[in-house]
Parts: sequence; C-alpha cells; structure tokens
Amino acid sequence: QVQLVESGGGLVQEGGSLRLSCAASASTVRYYAMGWFRQAPGKEREFVAASSWSGGTTDYADSVRGRFTISRVNANNTVSLQMNSLKLEDTAVYYCAAARAIGTFLARGAMDYWGKGTLVTVSS
Repeated sequence: QVQLVESGGGLVQEGGSLRLSCAASASTVRYYAMGWFRQAPGKEREFVAASSWSGGTTDYADSVRGRFTISRVNANNTVSLQMNSLKLEDTAVYYCAAARAIGTFLARGAMDYWGKGTLVTVSS
C-alpha cells in the first residue's frame, strides 16, 4: 500500500510564499502522475496542479496558474508545490494525490492514492 505524506503547510501572510512537499512511501509511484488538490472550509475539494511522471506535462487550475509551480524529484519519490503570491482564497487543506496517468488528472478522474492533507492558512 502506497502512502503519501504531505508537509510544509502553515500560516503565511497574504502575498507570501510557501512550499509544500509530498513524499511517497514506495518507489512504484515513480511512474505515476502526481499532483495536488485542495479543500477550503465549506467547499468541495478542487484540483490545483499535476505533473506527469517525467515532469514533461503539467497542468494547473486557472486560479493558481502563474503563481504556483509543481515539480517532482523521482529519485526520492517526492513532488513539491511552490506557492507564491498567496491570496486569502488559497487557504485550504492541501492534499497530495497520485494516479497511473496524467490523463486522470486532466480528466479530473479518480485518484489511486491520497495523502491526509496539510493545512495552509493565508492571513491578511
């Protein structure tokens, strides 16, 4: 069973930056697409960003494009999300996810694995 463990969440001021990381427990996800979703209080979980296993294909939600950057280091089974110019509306629990193909993310389909989430709070 693959486990995904997020880290890097916390409290940051509006306009600031934060970097999230997700470590996978098994090397099998090295060839999986990996990405991030988020869920704000009282809202449904939404897609944020995704990367193919090679990093050659990435996708972003319109709300974060140009501010967030996803990257991965397959050698240590990690994927990161660099978040810049944070806004109040970025406040949410951020979840790492993995799927066999980037197409699953692009189609907003069902993920194979989920992390438990890390809280990001943006304050004014």
